[in-house]
Formats: sequence, C-alpha cells, structure tokens
Amino acid sequence: MLDTANYTPRLKTLYKDKIRAALKEEFGYANDMMIPRLDKIVLNIGCGAEAVRDSKKAKSAQEDLSTIAGQKAVTTIAKNSIAGFRVREGMPLGAKVTLRGDRMYEFLDRLITIAMPRIRDFRGVKGTAFDGRGNYAMGIKEHIIFPEINFDKVDEVWGMDIVIATTAKTDAEAKAMLKHFNMPFTA
Repeated sequence: MLDTANYTPRLKTLYKDKIRAALKEEFGYANDMMIPRLDKIVLNIGCGAEAVRDSKKAKSAQEDLSTIAGQKAVTTIAKNSIAGFRVREGMPLGAKVTLRGDRMYEFLDRLITIAMPRIRDFRGVKGTAFDGRGNYAMGIKEHIIFPEINFDKVDEVWGMDIVIATTAKTDAEAKAMLKHFNMPFTA
C-alpha cells in the first residue's frame, strides 16, 4: 500500500536533488529563488463542432480529461453566440483542468515517460513552441495515448492542448529545465 503522507513524485525529487543545482551552475544564478521551477500545467480539450451537434460530447471530454489529470475537469462554455457555427452563449464546448503541486509532477512524468513514446511516428516535440516568457505549449492529436484511458470505452478521440507554465524569465532557461526533465525536443 502506498504511503501518501510521505510520498514525493519522482520528478519533484529529481528537481530538488539534481536539476536545481545544474540550472544554478549553468546560468549562474545569484540565489536559489532565481532558479526557474514549474508553476502549473494546464490541459485543455476543445470539442468544437461535435459539441454543437451533441451536448453529451463535452461531458465525455470532461470525463476523459478528469481521468487523465487525476482531478475533476471544468467544462468550458461559449462566451458569445456565433450564428454561423450554431453556437449559443453558455453552450458547453470542451473541458480544461489546471494541475499544480504533486499532481503536476506526476502528470509530467507520465507524459514524458509513458504517453509520448506511445505516439505514432514520434520523433520529439518542437523546441520552438515557447511563448517568450518561459512557458511551453504543445498539442496532442489523440488523448488515447494515456494509459488511464480505456480504449474500448472511448466514443470519440480528442485532441488535447498542454501548456507547461514555468517561473523562468527566458525561453532558454525554461528549455534547459525541461531538457533536464528529459523532455524529448527535436531541435
């Protein structure tokens, strides 16, 4: 049985023991508070036209995202009505969840070590998808790469957005930190 009171995620331990020291040496930070760290990970599934035709699709996406994240996902709703797309204000269109703390490190570990190798023809993720402030955004075409999803019970395969927010001031610092976490960058 897992002792949750004394449990620390593997990547969190790795960050505290090795990555912080490596980043401090690499960038020459004056103190430990300048060392970048993970702030949060935001997961998003947008259902789009499927949710407009069938309102149960957004509920299905929310359940799948909750299973992947390990915490309840929030349904995203339309802010404005758009007649051309048959979207009404308040209509559910997808789901999102924000991970922090231990769940964030656990998800990143599962993403890098288990889910990404299950992507077909996977060669790595773009090393240029940073926003200029040290945050990394990526997309996944199929949410079924996560082992928590039972493939037999999936009614729709969803794409997924993953945003890794860090406290790094520059993209180079954030990329160096994610490389230490073994993020498979192509360039």
